[in-house]
Amino acid sequence: MARRLMLVLLLALAIPGAGLRGTLLPRQAAPPPDAAAPVDRSAPLPAARSPRNANYSIDVRLDPGARALIGHEDITWRNTSAHPTSKLCFHLYYNAWKHAQTTWMREARLRGRSRARSVRAGDWGWTSVTSVRLLRPNAEAVELADRRFASPDDGNEADETVMEVLLPDVVPPGESIRIGLDWNARIPRTFSRTGAVGSYYFLAQWFPKLAVLEDAGWNCHQFHAGTEFYADYGVYQVRMTVPSSWVVGATGLERGRTDNPDGTTTHAYHADDVHDFAWTTSPDYLVRTARFEHPTLPAVEMRLLLQPEHAGQADRHFDATRTALRFYGEWFGAYPYGHLTVVDPAWQSGAGGMEYPTLFTAGTRWLAPRDVMDPEGVTIHEAGHQFWYAMVGNNEFEDAWLDEGLNTFSTGRAIEANPAYRVNYQSSRYFGGFVPWVFRDIPVSREVDENGLSAYRASAESDAPSTPSFRYFPSTGGGLSYSKTALWLHTLERHLGWPALQRAMSAFFERWKFRHPKPQDFFDAVNESSGRDMTWFFDQVHRSSTVFDYGVQSVMSETLPPAGSRATKGSAPVKRSTVVVRRYGEAVFPVEVLVTFEGGETVREAWDGKDRWKAFTYERAMRVVSAVVDPDRVLLLDIDRTNNSFTTEPRSREAARKWMLKWMVWLQDALATSSFFI
Repeated sequence: MARRLMLVLLLALAIPGAGLRGTLLPRQAAPPPDAAAPVDRSAPLPAARSPRNANYSIDVRLDPGARALIGHEDITWRNTSAHPTSKLCFHLYYNAWKHAQTTWMREARLRGRSRARSVRAGDWGWTSVTSVRLLRPNAEAVELADRRFASPDDGNEADETVMEVLLPDVVPPGESIRIGLDWNARIPRTFSRTGAVGSYYFLAQWFPKLAVLEDAGWNCHQFHAGTEFYADYGVYQVRMTVPSSWVVGATGLERGRTDNPDGTTTHAYHADDVHDFAWTTSPDYLVRTARFEHPTLPAVEMRLLLQPEHAGQADRHFDATRTALRFYGEWFGAYPYGHLTVVDPAWQSGAGGMEYPTLFTAGTRWLAPRDVMDPEGVTIHEAGHQFWYAMVGNNEFEDAWLDEGLNTFSTGRAIEANPAYRVNYQSSRYFGGFVPWVFRDIPVSREVDENGLSAYRASAESDAPSTPSFRYFPSTGGGLSYSKTALWLHTLERHLGWPALQRAMSAFFERWKFRHPKPQDFFDAVNESSGRDMTWFFDQVHRSSTVFDYGVQSVMSETLPPAGSRATKGSAPVKRSTVVVRRYGEAVFPVEVLVTFEGGETVREAWDGKDRWKAFTYERAMRVVSAVVDPDRVLLLDIDRTNNSFTTEPRSREAARKWMLKWMVWLQDALATSSFFI
């Protein structure tokens, strides 16, 4: 009974308060200039790492009672394309949750997301732009009233996540303009990791944001349920006004803080060379700090915003962040910003596991034993996105695999490289040392677990990864963008060797950081760095949905009759063995075949894998007893490993023992877990 009472009490303490309710207030004036910390505009800017062609100065006030934002922003934008433009395109992401018929909501229901099927009246959010002005030097601002919503991807007139604004004059290549916007927003109950739960606010994609003008025109997709974001780099100066007792964390560094007479505080943040800005605020955060130091990499000041019930997990968050900064830095290139904020999201906030420049959300649980990878796994992954997403800024709407896949592969490799993260599915902590030879440590396997093999198998043929990511069949994007890419990268690592792949990824990072790469740019980096043309491989794993599947069809042996000079008295009979291997899938990859004879002798055969089948024949005193295709598991994309081997001597006892032990482990785990609640 005491255990039950303690459990109820602790769960009650862990549950945040109910969401604050209210109506959206009429638009208010942005905070007066003297409410914000002064910014020294005369100070020289640091050397630009990026083009800095989309720069934002934003003032925003949070109204917790109404769950509202009231904002003003000035944007200085330069046309870096090869063509003039007569309009601007903005993302209004919060409008994805304005009602049930937006494109995001429709797709979320197709994906089976329960959040899209259980929306209460107070959960919705939206953005309302009340003024757009062209700001001219020494002249009166010009109101840009000719603006409209657009739905370039699906023609959904109910979707208002893209806004087009027509300009009175064209903006030639290389020229800059300044735009001022006034807007207000209703903050949703968390959708897609942004929103509010009680007094916890995580605010991402919260402001009207310019799209990217490419040579082909404006790249401005609607907000889709299965994709993320794409924007140009710039300098952000953001002043956030919140209740004075609340903690604030944000992209960049805090440059100043001003207490206002109305019981609020304005926090001024500055960030250089970033393509997004996210922030969070809550009265409940515990603030912890630490430092990453390395002999050859720049130091990084780490700030952790922690939920009170997770106070004992601070070191685990910091150690995982250090793991990413160390190995990604050594392998690909240094993290240059000098600071990084880690956010532990509130329980049931739906804000965990997401990346933003110099800030990311992790994710853990109240009961997180050292033997499980929460919060380490998600922390390493999201910290890793500071490299594959924040610095190498690919288009996540169209080529999500360029960040998610590269980062999934890198995450698994970083976990494997850190000896502290030999993770046990079963632990003597729970099993009390019972039959230790049965419950041996079972480490997470990078080739299976961290690469997401099961997710890939479930969606292997659903789409070609070259399909724009926002057009993937609902619910299958993760298997392609994350898992398939991680698997083919790991296959490349085993095929080319890690030094060759590491050089390629490092070259790609160095060449494309603070820029917008396309898939071919990555393929070029691999081909150039390895000195081998892997186009045949990329054609299959990127431009096709064909699958790899090699297997052993049969192993047959026969005793040859005595013939010719071999028929000497007392000579051992000769056995002819034939091994038939087959390509069951459409995709082609060179594989090895390991053949084992009686007595233990082995032979390795190389097969280019192009034909549908190939027979290997041997005439020896010993017959073949087994054969294995791809014995070293180089081709991790093989969707069916059960047909890769064949033996002439059944080993049913070993198979039965294997599955019996697995079943016992699962049963023991279930019983140990359920006993906690008894």
